[in-house]
Amino acid sequence: MSDFFAWLNAQFLRMDWLSDLVAMVIENGFGLDIETRLGGSVHFFIYDVIKIFILLSVLIFSISYVQSYFPPERTRKILGNHKGIAANTMAALLGTLTPFCSCSSIPLFIGFTSAGLPLGVTFSFLISSPLVDLASVILLASIFNWWIALAYVFLGLVLAILGGTLIGKMNLTDQVESFVLQSPIQNGLEEKELSRVERLSFSLTQVTDVVNRVWIYIFIGVGIGAAIHNWIPQNMIAALLGENNWWSVLVATLAGIPMYADIFGTLPIAEALVQKNVGLGTALAFMMAVTALSLPSMIMLKRVVKMRLLTIFFCIVTGGIILIGYIFNYFAVFLT
Repeated sequence: MSDFFAWLNAQFLRMDWLSDLVAMVIENGFGLDIETRLGGSVHFFIYDVIKIFILLSVLIFSISYVQSYFPPERTRKILGNHKGIAANTMAALLGTLTPFCSCSSIPLFIGFTSAGLPLGVTFSFLISSPLVDLASVILLASIFNWWIALAYVFLGLVLAILGGTLIGKMNLTDQVESFVLQSPIQNGLEEKELSRVERLSFSLTQVTDVVNRVWIYIFIGVGIGAAIHNWIPQNMIAALLGENNWWSVLVATLAGIPMYADIFGTLPIAEALVQKNVGLGTALAFMMAVTALSLPSMIMLKRVVKMRLLTIFFCIVTGGIILIGYIFNYFAVFLT
């Protein structure tokens, strides 16, 4: 049974058949040996791009179909029916249903806050949405394994729940810009029940929108991953981000903050780093920093919250990512 599951994982998630097909085309069609730097880079790029787009399209379609049952007004009502840490937990879980980057999550954060939801609850959603989504589980499993994927999701949810709870306990509502609090959305909006055809149409539209938004980051991320995998010497990477260096997680987290990309674009970079013997936690910390703490999202968030709240949010998420990175590095031997 375990062998059959391993075969399914290899063929449907890792898509080994696609890797073999791309290798055959490169070697027979282009005359490149995939064992060379150039051939290996071309193989890495073509294989990862096709694999990510296939998985991304299927996953976003499936997730969007489920998401069609949870429009913003219904989501707000669900969150409004819970209190305390239960509300934070529900917000973090609902965040996994929204395949958004950090910038795309901020409008929903504004809507939830203006609707009167507790600030800590909306921050749990804001942390969870770009950091942990159902698509990332499958993509992580396709690159690493299911234990790593599930551990990543679990720790990401814990960070979202505890981070939002801590912000809620600090009574920082006065740190939200007044225009957000003074323009509440209307309660009792009529929720239209969608037909199956409308849900399918919505899902297809979501796939198109997400792909149009992230394709450039996927190309850039896979390109960087191919360069790391085949052109940058391992000893150079090990000197800076080697798993034996105590500072590697800190450096990777800080390096990821100025960047802006979706998790789908950073996964190939994390994959290439791990293949260069960079610690698993170090690679994932870089990926999490890019997706949750990107400079553009911080600039957007600064427009709706004051500097004190922004600083607290930044410190909580940064500290959580660094801690998660060290946890993964410590327990990597048990997960791989």
